[in-house]
Amino acid sequence: MIAHLVSAALVASSAFAWAPVPTRYANQKQYAAGNTALRMAEPSKHGENACFMPLMQLTEDYYAPRIVQIAGSYPGITRAELEAVSSEPAAEIGQWTYDFSDPDGPQLGTVAIEGSNNVACAIDPVVIIAEHFSLGIELSEVLKDPVDLVVMVDRGVKTFAERKFLVLDDGSHLVIGAFQTKADLPEGYEIVGRVVLTQIPWLPCMQKN
Repeated sequence: MIAHLVSAALVASSAFAWAPVPTRYANQKQYAAGNTALRMAEPSKHGENACFMPLMQLTEDYYAPRIVQIAGSYPGITRAELEAVSSEPAAEIGQWTYDFSDPDGPQLGTVAIEGSNNVACAIDPVVIIAEHFSLGIELSEVLKDPVDLVVMVDRGVKTFAERKFLVLDDGSHLVIGAFQTKADLPEGYEIVGRVVLTQIPWLPCMQKN
């Protein structure tokens, strides 16, 4: 299983851990304004604080797009060129497959994503493989081990949006999460992309009774 690419844990600043919280305020706005410096919200996971990732649940009869290499052009292609390229088995029904045709390249492989308006409009898309526990996505209760999800990220969108799932650089690693307001975004965090699609596989344990 692909190693964790995503961490969703943030640590509140210890410098303010001792600070007492006043118990009475004239109004809620006064409290929020006076405590902005003390707040360092953790990013919400899926289903928390009215934040929901764009999910696509595959079905038991779903056939994933198949990744097929190009051998050459006709006329002019030779038998050697035809036989030089490799092919990968089709994905199991309800799931997808990866292509690792360039193991020495910077990418960790490729995966086919079914076409849609969101996918087509992505400016600079890449895929992160994330375990469902790390994103707060609930699957079947019988699943005890993490399930790999395909998270498509548009690196061309680096602006904040309320309750949209962002990919953030905290200076040491990447974090995927959403925030209610821009004020909740911890200082020093840089937005490096936005989640376009999260694809969930169909597994036998999801069979309807």
